[in-house]
Amino acid sequence: RGLPSMHTLRMRALIAGLPMLLAAVTASAADAVGVAQVTPAQLTELRAAPDAPVLVLDVRTPEEFAAGHVPGAVNIPYDQVATRLSEIPKTDEVVLYCRSGRRAGLAAETLSAAGYTKLAHLTGDMQGWMAAGLPVDVPPPAAPAPHAEPVEAPPPN
Repeated sequence: RGLPSMHTLRMRALIAGLPMLLAAVTASAADAVGVAQVTPAQLTELRAAPDAPVLVLDVRTPEEFAAGHVPGAVNIPYDQVATRLSEIPKTDEVVLYCRSGRRAGLAAETLSAAGYTKLAHLTGDMQGWMAAGLPVDVPPPAAPAPHAEPVEAPPPN
């Protein structure tokens, strides 16, 4: 078979470096608005404190949220944050996460522009939460719709 082509080598290098590139882009988005990083263990401690209200905000799609989320998290997709600010208290610490960090960074920018100052990003996002072996809530499936009896069509005239 011979040696791999230069194109193949470049593609392999690009693919190998992609996770680092994504992490750098994500960090830049979060850092640009001054968002603190909170580890899964720190979030668990924050939520246990009785005097520190914390809103855990999952900015993934409803389908991703339904597949599993941080217990107690509220789901507002990142592209709806600007129109649903009334659901996000400015007085609470808001810890954002998504799957990999990009959407959480975008949501943090939106919240920061709207005057939110108590923002944090969950380090590792949902993947980091699961890698830490922490519990994941999966809502029960929706109950099936009640079975309706078929209605017979009237006889033709």
